[in-house]
Amino acid sequence: SGLDPAQPYFQGTPIEVRLDKSDADFVDIIHTDSAPTIPHLGFGISPAIGHIDFYPNGGEQMPGCGKNPVSQIVDLDGIWEGTRDFVACNHLRSYKYYSDSIIYPDGFLGYPCASYDLFQSGSCFPCPEEGCPNMGHYADKFKDKIKTDFVKLYLNTGEARDFPLWRYKVTVTLSGKSKVKGYVNVALYGSGGNTKQYQITKGALKPDNTYTAYIDADVNVGKITKVKFLWNNNWINPTFPKLGAATITVEVGQNR
Repeated sequence: SGLDPAQPYFQGTPIEVRLDKSDADFVDIIHTDSAPTIPHLGFGISPAIGHIDFYPNGGEQMPGCGKNPVSQIVDLDGIWEGTRDFVACNHLRSYKYYSDSIIYPDGFLGYPCASYDLFQSGSCFPCPEEGCPNMGHYADKFKDKIKTDFVKLYLNTGEARDFPLWRYKVTVTLSGKSKVKGYVNVALYGSGGNTKQYQITKGALKPDNTYTAYIDADVNVGKITKVKFLWNNNWINPTFPKLGAATITVEVGQNR
């Protein structure tokens, strides 16, 4: 397992010099700091070099690493940890994701995709039939399912521990009499826990229209038992418009 393998002095070098998939039966890579060294000071290598390469949050800038230096250095985990995070936060995320992955065998699903933008837009959802590999400790469970030379996998993580997120596609068809402005929120409830509210859409809300969003929930809800639907138009409307959900469809990325 390559935890953000080093870029300076290694990127673009022959495979004898750097980590490469010829080094072992199975090589999995987590890229967390692969922005160019100049001018961005990225410490990690960006090309796919393993059998499977994970690019959490796109692989360059990790959420939670843009905090101001003071809050980072005086970190919950102590000044030493906070100082290291201040100097190399993105780079060090790779081992934090890996250690979290040991505790969450069902977490950190990597979706095969051509780019992070396509992943974000939902183009690479749900997982293919053979499933998605789990980034980190359990990546080797996927060892015998690899069909192509290089597999690039994308996913999102939380800003702080606990890092894993679970991706759902939520589709809402509205019911009502008149068009209003506002936003729609949905929360998922299930056998594994409940999520907070996630915004599905905002702006013009039109009855019979269908709105879709991809949400990265911080809990694996398991078997879904109910869905909470809320809408608000942010101001008092004397006509008291009513809006409901005719249908809500939830698709789980993991098992489709």
